[in-house]
Amino acid sequence: MAHALAGKTALVTGSSRGIGRAIAQRLAAEGATVVVTARSKEPSASVRGGRSVLVRGTIEETVSLIEDAGGAAVAIAADLEDTDARDGLVDRVVEKVGGIDILVNNAGFADYSVIEQMELETFDRTVDHYLRGPFVLAKAAIPHMRKTGAGWIVNIGSSTGLSPIRPFREYNKTSGDVIYAAIKAAQHRFTQGLAAELVDDNIAVNAVGPSTAIMTPGAEALLPAGYETEPVEFLAETVLQMCRLPAAERTGLVTFSLHFPQHEGLTVMSLDGKTPLPPVQPPAWTNPHIRPSGF
Repeated sequence: MAHALAGKTALVTGSSRGIGRAIAQRLAAEGATVVVTARSKEPSASVRGGRSVLVRGTIEETVSLIEDAGGAAVAIAADLEDTDARDGLVDRVVEKVGGIDILVNNAGFADYSVIEQMELETFDRTVDHYLRGPFVLAKAAIPHMRKTGAGWIVNIGSSTGLSPIRPFREYNKTSGDVIYAAIKAAQHRFTQGLAAELVDDNIAVNAVGPSTAIMTPGAEALLPAGYETEPVEFLAETVLQMCRLPAAERTGLVTFSLHFPQHEGLTVMSLDGKTPLPPVQPPAWTNPHIRPSGF
């Protein structure tokens, strides 16, 4: 599958670090020219519970990693909480690289709190990041994709968006993920509905989430000590698979990164596309509502 995305352009939001960086690297390894974007060109602060925490990683670092591996990438700083920056981002991408074939809505904000203690600002920011942002960027990208006769939109979902397991686990009683999970569930439905609207335009819309969790600079503060996580390469590989086929063949899926490769018999590659990785089985404790083929 070497250079399966040759000639394609991709925008990956929130790609200064973590999951977004890994996706950008994997798409670039398959030949895509990737636009790497995050709030600024410097390490940015993440606000949680009223506290500002500086999180490592920059878009320039991601570009360097891609270029050092022989890929093509450009950096565009854009704060997706800034209306003007968000509304103009796709136009800037098209101006910079000549088009947009792939949009990966990865940028996010997670600030867990039980409902009784959650600030309304936290609720609003969660909605903004996972619904308003993907809506605005998809709406702007669709006309460009339609002109070229194809496109791929991938939203980064979450297994928290599935129904919790009964009897309720201790995690569900205490984690404070209810609003995050509810908005992720809405994002899953947004994915499937948009896929229906665009299938006849050959624009595929899919969602990919971790089967468990991925340890990233932004997730360190949210995951309990000793929590079993999964390699980010499996999510990046699954995203890549959502950007390869015509919409008539693969659209409207909500998939998960350990389950889908296993179901499809895929070989998961390193982020530079050069080394096959050994299979990883989904742990027995993953949400049983996950369908290996996607849903």
